[in-house]
Amino acid sequence: MASFNRVLLMGNLTRNPEIRYTPSGTAVADLGLAINESFKNKTGEMVEQTCFVDVVVWGRQAETSAEYLQKGSPVFVEGRLQLDQWENQQGEKRSKLRVRADRVQFLGGPGKGAEFSATSASAPQGSEPHPPMDDDDDVPF
Repeated sequence: MASFNRVLLMGNLTRNPEIRYTPSGTAVADLGLAINESFKNKTGEMVEQTCFVDVVVWGRQAETSAEYLQKGSPVFVEGRLQLDQWENQQGEKRSKLRVRADRVQFLGGPGKGAEFSATSASAPQGSEPHPPMDDDDDVPF
């Protein structure tokens, strides 16, 4: 049977990125992500729920995340679920499910995270994402 492991999340960082380096020099950053959801319960009242997710980012993305992101920064994360298993000092088996990010896109403006994708090239200085409209007289409404 075929399998598929893909995760898409958008939320805000719960803490500043924590960066470290492997013995070979590869950067690794741990991010905490809060995803808020609002819905009406059976009685019709609005309920807010928050899901907290641990995310691990590797390589250059880890370095740019640590450089440009901070607690509260809005981000879009694309990756896959990863189960980490280990034994603690007492010999007890532990496990933790987290997201291994393939792509981290920074959302928001300056101070809230730069509009920058750690895996894509940034647009040239002075370029505009959409061509400007000449005037409003051509708008049919």
